[in-house]
Amino acid sequence: MPRSFGLTFDYLCPFARNAHEHVVTALKDGADWDVRFVPYSLSQGHLDEGEVAYWDRDQPEEGSGILAFQVGLAVRDHLPEHFLDVHLALFATRHDEGKDIKDATVLREMLTEVGVDADEVFALIDDRRPLKVLAEEHRAGVDNYDVWGVPTFIAGGRGVFVRLMDRPENDASHARSTIEQVLDLVEGSPTLHEFKQTRLDR
Repeated sequence: MPRSFGLTFDYLCPFARNAHEHVVTALKDGADWDVRFVPYSLSQGHLDEGEVAYWDRDQPEEGSGILAFQVGLAVRDHLPEHFLDVHLALFATRHDEGKDIKDATVLREMLTEVGVDADEVFALIDDRRPLKVLAEEHRAGVDNYDVWGVPTFIAGGRGVFVRLMDRPENDASHARSTIEQVLDLVEGSPTLHEFKQTRLDR
């Protein structure tokens, strides 16, 4: 039986990028995992109480990361065979290439580069279906697991924020062992609340 877990993401966060690169690298190498890629919007999470949620606004894309979320979720839910490639490409567009992921032209170019029909994806976005999914899944993470950041691993009935400092660099064995270690702690050490190095020797 596959090992099942959820993992939150926001394309704005470099630490989410690290964790998701580990997960995707291992999955592409055949890791027997059932992974739920769960959106959590940092922009939404940083709004003051009483402010209108981004997904309830006439121009939701004014929130950083909201348009990129819609691209990722449209592909995840309607073109799943392309999701892992698009997922990594969205992180790379932001963090490796330094491009503006609020810019639809940038996102269209990224989709084309990974072999996805950008018009098809943006037709879904225009229909607001991915925006509705973002709202529902963001709220569910907050309501069910008190999610407040990314990346949060969801397994064993709880959510645990984990910050990984390295990238897998295409080393599938390292990627798999890293995520397995994290999951062992998440599922097997419910009384371990904080574990943080006082300094990093690097």
